[in-house]
Amino acid sequence: MSPKIEKRQHAVNSKSALPTRTAEGEAFSALVVQIFQLNGRLLSIGDALAAPAQQSSARWQVLAAVEREPRSVASIARLLGLARQSVQRIADLLERDGLARYGENPNHLRAKLLELTDAGRSVLNSIASAQHAWANRIGAQLSLPVLRRTSRSLAGILELLAESAPAED
Repeated sequence: MSPKIEKRQHAVNSKSALPTRTAEGEAFSALVVQIFQLNGRLLSIGDALAAPAQQSSARWQVLAAVEREPRSVASIARLLGLARQSVQRIADLLERDGLARYGENPNHLRAKLLELTDAGRSVLNSIASAQHAWANRIGAQLSLPVLRRTSRSLAGILELLAESAPAED
C-alpha cells in the first residue's frame, strides 16, 4: 500500500474508534436497551388494552394525563416526555371525537387547558378496567418488594437523567 493511502486509512480508522465504556457504562447501556424493548412491549399491550374502546396507547396516555385535573398541552407533553406537537395533534383529535374539550386557562391567555368530557371519562374507565385486570395478573407473578425496589430504581434513574445531558466529547 502506498504511504499516502496508509496515512488516509489511519485517519479513517482513528476517527471511527469508539471511546471505551466502563463496566458501569456497559451495564447502563444494556439497561437502556431493555427499557427500550420494554417500552415497545408496553405500547403494544397498551394498544391492545385500549382497542376495545377504539383508542390507542397515545390517546390513552393523553386522556389519563388530564384525568384528575385539566392541563395545558405543553404540561401534558412535559409530563409524558413527548413533543408538544404530537400531544397537540392527539389532543385535537380527542376534542374532535368529543372525549376532551379545551377550557380557559387562568394562568395563560393562549394556552388552553385540556379536560375530559363525560364521554372521555367513560372511555378512560373502560380502558382502566381492562388495565387493572392485566396489571393484577402480571403483578401477581412478581413480588411486591421487587416491584417497589424496581420502581425506586427507575425513579432514581429518571431523576438523574433529568439533571444530566449527554456529555459532548
